[in-house]
Parts: sequence; C-alpha cells; structure tokens
Amino acid sequence: MPAAVAECSHEIAAAVDRITERFRRGGRLIYIGAGTAGRIGVLDASECPPTFGTDPSMVVGVIAGGETAIRSAVENAEDDEEAAGVSLRELGIGERDTVVGISASGRTPYVVGGLTYARSVGALTVAIASNAGSEIGAAADIAIEVVTGPEFISGSTRLKSGTAQKLVVNMLTTLSMIKLGKTYRGVMVDLLATNEKLHARSIRTVSQLAGVDVDDAARALAAAGGSVKLALLMLATGATAPVASDALEQAKGILRDAIAALS
Repeated sequence: MPAAVAECSHEIAAAVDRITERFRRGGRLIYIGAGTAGRIGVLDASECPPTFGTDPSMVVGVIAGGETAIRSAVENAEDDEEAAGVSLRELGIGERDTVVGISASGRTPYVVGGLTYARSVGALTVAIASNAGSEIGAAADIAIEVVTGPEFISGSTRLKSGTAQKLVVNMLTTLSMIKLGKTYRGVMVDLLATNEKLHARSIRTVSQLAGVDVDDAARALAAAGGSVKLALLMLATGATAPVASDALEQAKGILRDAIAALS
C-alpha cells in the first residue's frame, strides 16, 4: 500500500499545498464518506485537536448515516446523493474550505453528490479513490486515485483500500499541519495537555528541545500557560510571555521564524 500511495505523491503534495493555503485564510477541511471510508475521515478529524492543538471545527468528518454509522452499518445511506450536500450546507462551507471525498469504488453516490455541491459553492474538492478514472475523481479538483487492486477478501474495502485511505488522510493533515508550524524539529509543539500523560509529555518535550532540566521546563511551561511552543520560544530567546506571544503571532505560529525574529 505505501508503494501504491507513493505513485500519487504529486497529487497529494498539490492537495496539501492548497489545503494549507485555505487553512491560513481560516478555512476548514471536511471529509465525507460512507462506511469504512467515512469512519476513516472521522478518525483522522478526531485526532487533529489532541495532536496539533486545533479547534475541533478546523477538520471535520461527515459520514453517511450520521453519528450512528460510526459504529453500526446504516443501510442505503451511501446511496443518498443529496445527503452529503445537505450536511455541507448546514456546515456553511464556502470557497475557503476544502472537501475531501473518500470512496473505495470511486462512485459512491453520497460522495459524488457531496463533491458536486462543494464545487458549486467554490470549495476546493479532493477525491480519494481506489480505482483510476473514478467518478469522484472527475467530480473533484484533485483526484488522488490509489490503485490498490483486488482485495484479499473480495469486496472488503476495510483492507487494502482502507489502509491506503488511512495513509493518504494522515498525509493530508500531517503535512498541512507541519506547513502551518504545528511541529518543530519533528516534534508536536501544539499538542493540548488534556491529561496527566500529555502534561508529562509537554514537560519532556520542552526539556528535550530547549536543553533544560525538567524543573526548568515545568516552570517555563507554567509561565507560558501550558503552551509548549510559547515555552520553547521564551527559553530560546529569554523573552517574556507577552513578547514571545506577540512574536509567535507575527510569525503566523511558526516557531522557527519567531525564534529568528527575537534573536
């Protein structure tokens, strides 16, 4: 599957660049899909807030059949060509947003309808399919068609197709977030410390990247209001929290640029 995904690296890179540009303008990324494909979109969206400190509305997963379909099959939901458009209309999508349709067959009516609606309101549209020349690819601005071939168990698209879809959506969000400055030296610096494990990880991250002991890291983190990125900037430059915060804002959240500006 990684080799098949690599064949689409050009299309994935193009999607990342355009998604990032829309994120910078306040846009959102919305996944739409049915069944396994829909669940993969929901999963990737749900992982973004704890990993990158994003607002839950920034990356959203919409699945045919609604919340029930995340855990249970909702019969015929994928055949409703109008339903995705209704959900996207309720989200108020527009030209700053990106809609990514996921379908193993590449012809799921729910996804086709959603992409068609998204394109009609000026949103960027991206299709992820497991067949070349797909219907959703034709309906999208960018077609990422990972040709996965016959499944090990015929018709079970949770296998090769699902694996390829998971790899692609991981790349779309991870690379976009890297370009937005959500990482530094390959480490998450915008994570939300929502539990003890993540609080301890935040301290270790500051200690490791700033080259200070854990006590100094903990004090810097407290002074930064729990922000790993802000604590690192303060330790690297000696700036106070307000000055460092302003520098980060001027640098559009990119820690490397903020450090350079204050050094």
